[in-house]
Formats: sequence, C-alpha cells, structure tokens
Amino acid sequence: MSAYPPPPDVIDGTVAWIFGDDFDIDLVVGVSNIKSYDPIHLRSACMTAYDSTFVDRVRHGDIIVGGRNFGYGHPHYPPMVALRNAGIAAIVAESFSPGFWRGETFNGMPLIAIPGVATAVAIGDAVKLDWRAASLRTAGDTELIGTPPNARTVKVIEAGGSYELLLAEHSLAQQGQST
Repeated sequence: MSAYPPPPDVIDGTVAWIFGDDFDIDLVVGVSNIKSYDPIHLRSACMTAYDSTFVDRVRHGDIIVGGRNFGYGHPHYPPMVALRNAGIAAIVAESFSPGFWRGETFNGMPLIAIPGVATAVAIGDAVKLDWRAASLRTAGDTELIGTPPNARTVKVIEAGGSYELLLAEHSLAQQGQST
C-alpha cells in the first residue's frame, strides 16, 4: 500500500545519483537495514555507503538514474521507502529487473526505461521527465525518449499505487450499483 502522492505530469528536478548496470536496490540502505520499515531510520541510512551527504542535498522531485537491470535481486521495499522519503520522484534506467519494476510501479513510483540515459546525464544535472511520454529533457535541451508506460500502469501511478487504484475502482463500481 502506497502512502505517497502521485507524481506531477512533468517531474522537474536534478539527477541525484547514477548507478551502473545490475544495481541491487538493497544496497541503498544496506542489507543490515533491509527488514526495517521505520521511514525515519531508513532515510537516515539512505545512500550512506555512497554519499554521506545524499539525504541533505537531494530535493523533492529529484530522480535516480541507472544502467541496465536496475533493481535486480530480491524486491525489498525499504530501499524505495528511503529514497521516496528523501524526495526521489522517479527512477530512469536503461532497463529494470522485472520483480523490482512490478513491485515499485504498483506502489506508484514512475520507473521509466530510456536507452542511453546512464551516459547522457551527470549527477547534479537539471532534467525534466515527462514520465507518461517516457521523455527526459536535459538542461542542454537534449531529449531522450524511452518506452512509455501502458495505460493501466499510468492509471496505477496516477492513483498513487495499485491499492489506491483498486479502492477508487471499487468505489466507482459501488456507486454504479446504487444508481
């Protein structure tokens, strides 16, 4: 169940971090923190193995960039709780591990596959991500295009997660039966 609002149509932020190929998402908080669901603790552990200033410098609306097979391994949720609570609004990568993509998309996080993204941007670059169109525009006005999410995935992300979408659909169905 997601507790995060849906993203804006266009995410205007900076590249907070770039990971290479085959990144195990558990490393965002470290394996020792993988069973924690305390958002304050997870935020404090977020990215400390890579950059001790990460949570202080990241801003709401920033994105993470990755190479191929981003998020491989076990699809644990605590790393993404930490990234969301730090302000990360989306992840753009060359490709995603299927289990990670399914789990996080259905928690309402835009995960957008765009070929060439990992080498086209640098940490700190200003970017605009139109997640519905899978379009990333850099400050230098370069536009990278990926594969847009399908209509159902868009609905899930717009609702803030699959649980919220199912509740809304159930409510609409109930209203339809009562009229």
